[in-house]
Amino acid sequence: MKKRISFKLNGEDIQLEVEPYWTLLYTIREVLGLIGTKEGCGMGECGACTVIVDRKAVVSCIYPVLEVEGKEVWTIEGLNVGIEGGLHPIQRAFIEKGAVQCGFCTPGMIMSAKALLDENLDPTEEEIRDAICGNLCRCTGYVQIIKAIKEASRILKGV
Repeated sequence: MKKRISFKLNGEDIQLEVEPYWTLLYTIREVLGLIGTKEGCGMGECGACTVIVDRKAVVSCIYPVLEVEGKEVWTIEGLNVGIEGGLHPIQRAFIEKGAVQCGFCTPGMIMSAKALLDENLDPTEEEIRDAICGNLCRCTGYVQIIKAIKEASRILKGV
């Protein structure tokens, strides 16, 4: 039996009829057509599906869609909402520091970085590593990703 839910997605009010067994990932990709959020493992282990729910990074492949009732959800598509010049500073830093290779993990990695930097604009390397520990990347070895998050921090602080 479908249930009606209301939430904000990338700054827009959303009202949907959903099946109680749907995940947030399924709803984002298959129902709403936002395909930037990737499905990797489907078990909450790889982080490819990371989105932000009420300022916290969550793996959307195991997050029940009914849990977003009344909440605010941000996906990679909403990252640059209200940003002049197109790309968010985190996206620019990932490009400039070579943190994007195959790109599959990139949306989830960027959303984890955004949740961290929204909470702490001056994270230590250990805090960065902790924030992205749930995001697997098979291409970069994480060095460039950490450099990109440090650069995004610097840019966002205006240094």
